[in-house]
Amino acid sequence: MDYVGRQQRLREALPANRLDALLITHLSNIRYLCGFSGSAGALLVSPAGSTFFTDGRYTEQAKSEVQAAKLVVARKTPLTAAAEWLGRKWIASRARKSQTLGIEGPYLTVAARRGLSDGLPRHIRLREAPPLVERARMVKDADEILAIRTAVDQGAALFDRALQVIRPGVREIEVAAEMEYAARKGGADAMSFETIIASGARSALPHGRASNAPIAAGGFVVCDFGVILHGYCSDRTRTVYVGAATTEARRVYEAVLASQQAAIDAVRPGVNVSRVDRVARKTLQQNGLGPYFTHSTGHGVGLEIHEAPRVAQGQPEILRPGMVITIEPGVYLPGKWGVRIEDMVVVTEQGCEALAPTQKEFIVI
Repeated sequence: MDYVGRQQRLREALPANRLDALLITHLSNIRYLCGFSGSAGALLVSPAGSTFFTDGRYTEQAKSEVQAAKLVVARKTPLTAAAEWLGRKWIASRARKSQTLGIEGPYLTVAARRGLSDGLPRHIRLREAPPLVERARMVKDADEILAIRTAVDQGAALFDRALQVIRPGVREIEVAAEMEYAARKGGADAMSFETIIASGARSALPHGRASNAPIAAGGFVVCDFGVILHGYCSDRTRTVYVGAATTEARRVYEAVLASQQAAIDAVRPGVNVSRVDRVARKTLQQNGLGPYFTHSTGHGVGLEIHEAPRVAQGQPEILRPGMVITIEPGVYLPGKWGVRIEDMVVVTEQGCEALAPTQKEFIVI
């Protein structure tokens, strides 16, 4: 990963955003910038260079992982250590000239921000910075796309295990357990999120976590799953029917599949993400199912399972080569059933490529 280049580009963005330095506390942003994968750290990026702060639990891990930054291991919290270190440095090097320290507002609690402010000299003022790192993370480089592709490949294989387990009478949580066991046995760092197995009327819950409910014949089973591999996430949804499928069930499934394909076909550089969302909705509206599509069409995926851009109505982001997004339209009929089909795609110079494409034909168990 190009940690040196990422930090340098961030460093170059500081003056335009009227920042003398930026304190990174969101762990995914820290990993993106310097490689640290632990749970306690802060990265200070300034024109003079970068400094990473952590505590004694991560001494050896930080030594082996952190790149392009000086390492400070403190007995205090990383945030407190960073504040004290920064205060000493700026007092020594810049007298008492007023300085502006950028912070990641969405990731700091009120108490943490107050503690940081109290620990800094008065001539250093805090200002919430724009999402500079998140904007950079939207466009993946070649190394990231390879890592994501590998995670998608491994995650996709879990559906084969689900098909072996899904049967009438088997509990949803048993299916999820078998998939998650297969993932960890296959080398996954973790699951991208709590595996969703929602059957029957519960399939109409877009985020219906696997429950103790037994799968019954005569309904859909929504399977939404993904793995984290080398820090990068995958996300996929497949829906199957258990029992004798009705004509209506097939019609709804085919409508969702057509919606997803239309949206995938709309993905290309220069297209606004809201247009991709509109295309997906239009197809469902033409099939009389528009009101039952109740969430956005997709989202970015990378070091986090949900990251920018959001593929939804009213979103201004323009697609660029290297962006990795999900396309996941769904239809949810309350008290009856739900269908969702999801794949991850990477935007290319000419259009997009589905990562680990697999058949999406209507499956009856």
